[in-house]
Amino acid sequence: MVRRFLELLAREASAVEFEGPIIQARAAGADPAAIEELEQAKVEALKVRDLLKRRARREAELSALYDTAGDLAALRDLDAVLEAIVHRARQLLATDIAYMTLHDPERGDTYMRVTDGSISAKFRALRLAMGHGLGGLVAQTATPYATADYFADARFRHKEHIDEAVTEEGLVAILGVPLRLGQRVIGVLMAANRSARPFHQEEVSLLASLAAHAAVAIDNARLLQETRNALEELSQAHRTAREHGEAVERAALAHDRMTSLVLRGGGIEDVAAVVTDVLGGSLAVLDDLGRAISGDVGELDAGVFEAAQASRALGRTVRRGDLLIASVDVGGEPLCTLILRSDDADERILERAALVCALLLLFRRSVAEAEGRVRGELLDDLISRPESPGLSDRARRLGMDLGAPHVVVVVKHGGQRERAAFWASSQAAVRHGLAAGRGDEVVLLLPGDDAGGVARRVAAELTASLHSAATAGAARVGGSWAGSRQQAGAHEVAAAYQEARRCADALIALGRAGDGAGAVELGFVGLLMGDGRDVRGFVTRVLGPLIDYDARRGTALADTLSAYFGTGGSPSRTAEALHIHVNTVTQRLDRVAKLLGDGWTDPERALEIQLALRLHRLGRTDDPHS
Repeated sequence: MVRRFLELLAREASAVEFEGPIIQARAAGADPAAIEELEQAKVEALKVRDLLKRRARREAELSALYDTAGDLAALRDLDAVLEAIVHRARQLLATDIAYMTLHDPERGDTYMRVTDGSISAKFRALRLAMGHGLGGLVAQTATPYATADYFADARFRHKEHIDEAVTEEGLVAILGVPLRLGQRVIGVLMAANRSARPFHQEEVSLLASLAAHAAVAIDNARLLQETRNALEELSQAHRTAREHGEAVERAALAHDRMTSLVLRGGGIEDVAAVVTDVLGGSLAVLDDLGRAISGDVGELDAGVFEAAQASRALGRTVRRGDLLIASVDVGGEPLCTLILRSDDADERILERAALVCALLLLFRRSVAEAEGRVRGELLDDLISRPESPGLSDRARRLGMDLGAPHVVVVVKHGGQRERAAFWASSQAAVRHGLAAGRGDEVVLLLPGDDAGGVARRVAAELTASLHSAATAGAARVGGSWAGSRQQAGAHEVAAAYQEARRCADALIALGRAGDGAGAVELGFVGLLMGDGRDVRGFVTRVLGPLIDYDARRGTALADTLSAYFGTGGSPSRTAEALHIHVNTVTQRLDRVAKLLGDGWTDPERALEIQLALRLHRLGRTDDPHS
């Protein structure tokens, strides 16, 4: 009969089948001792059966753990690792749901990371503080906990939001084990049922074993991800370093080309050509006043100049739309600005080009200032020491012929001496003249014979440069010097300077600041101040048409006009004084108005006309040059 039990064990019979041999023995009429022996054999057989079953189950669990470890080792993505762990836990324990919470070191609690089988959004978004709920208790104590009925278990602290989420998910039995790395708990792995269920020690051990594998897999995945991130950062740093090296090399080559150009005598246009050749696009170079020295990028708005100011403040290129702007200053004053129209360009090359252009402009300015000092010293000597020997030779070495017509211009300005002196020096260099700064005025000696025209142009241009009124008086260098024209020019500069200065003072006194004029344009005021006192020229300018008409027609319009002014502007008294009819006076005055033009009766014009009439009358009896 013992053999019969061995056969049952061999074919893994159910527990009920082990009653068969005993039933058969009783049916055959076996004695009680035999029946007792069979009962003992049955008990031992069932013990062997349970042992074999437990070992088979343990073998299956170990196999599953082995397979799990292999699966986790094959995974590289952290999310995939976590999902595999939770899914395998649900399978091994045959529960309705499995889930994992991970520790949040910043907030000091645990949060739901992965779920498998969950149906509640609130449950998937749950956070558990340390010691709260079953999961919080496991995380706090690093000890597994199991409950067959969650809501009836008072071993852990129930929290309303946790219980609401558990209720919504419908959970009753819950088992949780810690995820440990050394002494540190990184999370909790849990399995749960929606009906009451006790969790046996073997199931707790199984889930704990899975959690141990899971913790290692999570840490490996984390380390692998950190390694990947480090490799990516290293690769990116390598690419950045390589690109930076290439950009530096390209910038150095461009700088070498620009430096070579400068050493060979190249100018800003040549530097601009190198920049556009290397970077493409279109480039404009602006001077300190925002005027184009080279190139053209079209209409520029105020924002571009604000960007140029920002570039000078930052010491680097500033982007505005498709424009790259690099500006350089010296002592807080702008020197040059480069504007490149390009979608993508190396800012370093543009910045180096801006520095090279700034150096070129500084060099030009230094040369101009040196030459300006030489020219200024000569003009000072012509004004203050006209008897000094060698003035004409010094002028000739600067490319000036003092025997040719020149104009002395004296400009009165309110300040900004350095800017005004630099502007005057530049004008003198460009127009082959001389310039000097003298206090709050600048003096220029420029080729030409139109004193008034030169004065107006100088006043307008310097006013625009200074953004404040600059008043220019001018006088022509010329006269009847007995010696050579070179000597005449050298000696007449001082006299012309005094006359030009009086003209500038007169303009300011007349309320015409910011204007320019010579003695001729100042009318009788100029006649009083001019050293030449060109009486005939003044009379001709004021009364020329009237005098010519009298000479051609034999009329007496000049005499009639004198009488008209002499009688206080009364036609009737004028008629009595001339012994003619008043209608004749009216007709003559109409003719005067046509010849002299509108406004001849205005006070200032009338005063000039009366002075000219008086000089004309004197000129018919005296020397016209007196």
